[in-house]
Amino acid sequence: MEILGKYGKEDLAILYIAKQDDKIVEFVESIQPPIPREKKWVLIISTMYGCPVGCLMCDAGEYYHGKVSTEGMFEEIDFMIKNRFPDGKVPINKFKIQFARMGEPTLNEEVLEVMKLLPQRYDAAGMMPCISTVAPNGSEKFLDEMIKIKDELYPDGNFQLQFSVHSSDEEERQKWMTKNIWSMKKIAEYGERWFKEGDRKITLNFAVAEDSKISPQAIRDIFDPAKYWIKLTPVNPTSKAIHNKLETGITKENTEYFPLVKEFQNLGFDAAISIGEWEENEIGTNCGQFATQYKDGKVGIKENYTTTNYTMD
Repeated sequence: MEILGKYGKEDLAILYIAKQDDKIVEFVESIQPPIPREKKWVLIISTMYGCPVGCLMCDAGEYYHGKVSTEGMFEEIDFMIKNRFPDGKVPINKFKIQFARMGEPTLNEEVLEVMKLLPQRYDAAGMMPCISTVAPNGSEKFLDEMIKIKDELYPDGNFQLQFSVHSSDEEERQKWMTKNIWSMKKIAEYGERWFKEGDRKITLNFAVAEDSKISPQAIRDIFDPAKYWIKLTPVNPTSKAIHNKLETGITKENTEYFPLVKEFQNLGFDAAISIGEWEENEIGTNCGQFATQYKDGKVGIKENYTTTNYTMD
């Protein structure tokens, strides 16, 4: 693996752009100020070269050049771990590995192999795999196998599962993501098999646009608040979101009081706005962002991204 670029801030987030077998991959490490790295460290890796799903707000779906292999995913993880912990021992209380930079993880069966091998490969008591999925049709076998992996290797709340829901209206969900996704009822049926006492609650994620159709009552009619929590996020300023005229409903000005949070809470859900740091939009490390572009056969940074302002040695 050849590192082509490094961008970001040591005390926030770092984006790496690399080449694997003539294909481009991006991966990220981040912390959550004011929490120090010694207490929480997040690695966000790519599972595909691009993404075949093509969500309206995600730049990773501009193309799809195949799946990242088990070895390729470990190259991403190894690079970030060994840069800080050469002996492979990660003494961090909460050490998250998110399979969420580029690609739909449930469509790459080698992600399962990586999750099986992680505990053998690293001495990291605080390690927590995190899978975020749109639940595409065809992911059934993967998700069934993941239940076994969670129960055997990551019990007692040491695994985080997130479903990208985005809307309580099935037609809008299919418009935002793809028609080939599970219905919310199918997700809820799966959640009944997934959830065990002691598990971390399943996350239902909503990237909130100005005109999103989100009915807390409709979500409550399908999902049990004892097993799910609600995460509301902005629509980040990706090239795709701008092109598709998706304006975020969550802004710097309304995060202190956003009515949907209270509406979900009144129905028994744990609910919160999850933003992190707005500056990550400038670096290009936030969800849905993919900084790389090809121009005249060369790898560069998208013109509307400010990533190059954060170039690191």
